[in-house]
Amino acid sequence: MASARHLAPVLGAAHDLVRDALHPGALAVDATVGNGHDTLMLADAVGPEGTVLGFDVQAEALHATRDRLRAAGVADRVRLIQAGHETLLDHLPDDARGAVQAVTFNLGYLPGAADKSVITRPDTTLAALEAATEVLGPGGMITIVLYTGHPGGPEEADAVRARAQTLDQSHWAVLSYQFVNQRGAPPALLAIERLSM
Repeated sequence: MASARHLAPVLGAAHDLVRDALHPGALAVDATVGNGHDTLMLADAVGPEGTVLGFDVQAEALHATRDRLRAAGVADRVRLIQAGHETLLDHLPDDARGAVQAVTFNLGYLPGAADKSVITRPDTTLAALEAATEVLGPGGMITIVLYTGHPGGPEEADAVRARAQTLDQSHWAVLSYQFVNQRGAPPALLAIERLSM
């Protein structure tokens, strides 16, 4: 994983793009809850009338996120789901298709976890990305922070980039944001905006 000085610009850019896409009362999804930083940002952005669904396979991540949300007074806006992000469609109401305004992904492993073998994987991430494109409404934003400094990370990042490149430019705008002169494996950001249905 990259050092903290590399994370802020990429994560900050992702948060700025998502905040611009959201409005009070919106529906948003955190596809990889982790320690809850994106979940909290989404909960703040959608306001008291909005809803955030947060997915993670690890109970440890959900507990940390729940504590973070409670401390901020926004837990009532978030439904945390212990399931893989590829099950996104199973947990959304039927009328949510085209109504979701933001979906965030932070790929890789849970920061600070003792077991770093539990990672996101290309097959489930691509299924989750497909689901996200199905439910995202016009003007909605998908952000995907790609980490390549762990085993499996480069392959997953390549698979996600390859899929994003196939999105029809008449309906989607895809931005790649990354450092090109940094040592190690700094994270990169893919931002996908739905232009029209």
